Amino acid sequence: MAQFFSIHTDNPQSRLIRQAAAIVHTGGVIIYPTDSCYALGCQLGNKDTMTRIRAIRQVDEQHHFTLVCRDLAEISHYAKVNNSQYRLLKASTPGSYTFILEATREVPRRLQHPKRNTIGLRIPDHPVVRALLAELNEPLLSSTLMLPGDEFPLNDAEEIRDRLEHQVELVLDGGSCGLEMTTVIDLTGDVPELVRHGKGSPVPFGIAHG
Repeated sequence: MAQFFSIHTDNPQSRLIRQAAAIVHTGGVIIYPTDSCYALGCQLGNKDTMTRIRAIRQVDEQHHFTLVCRDLAEISHYAKVNNSQYRLLKASTPGSYTFILEATREVPRRLQHPKRNTIGLRIPDHPVVRALLAELNEPLLSSTLMLPGDEFPLNDAEEIRDRLEHQVELVLDGGSCGLEMTTVIDLTGDVPELVRHGKGSPVPFGIAHG
């Protein structure tokens, strides 16, 4: 049975953040709000919790997870970032973007794209996640809370609890945070490439709307 924390979105209670981080560190799956929509999260190095998230979403091993990071220094630990990529990242983070970059050796092979050795990373602009990441002192392995057969991600914490309270350890209720997923930008080529148009504008990357 999942625990259910009502958390202040602007000023998250540190006691609840500490408890949430402890649940992640001890192998729990959590549901938490972001600046785009709710997401499932677990510890980076835990293969079992990753498998559980795949089962909840009913996705196969081709499904890509995202590393949710605190800052650019953390991104640089897990992805190879050159000067031009760094400038783009600095100008657009934190924000509702997921960036595809070449993974470093710090990233477990099972998290990388099997052919391209890439990884998706993001720095969200949401006080709850930022507080949680600071307490964890490591990235959160994450996947959008989109359930099989649904057209949109789940956005109501009570509905989330009703549907998933036996499959996760914690629901962090931060109120409505929207239905729009992140914009995905591939930065591995010579020019940025739009993979998915979501909440973040692609214009800062020289990509027209469309």
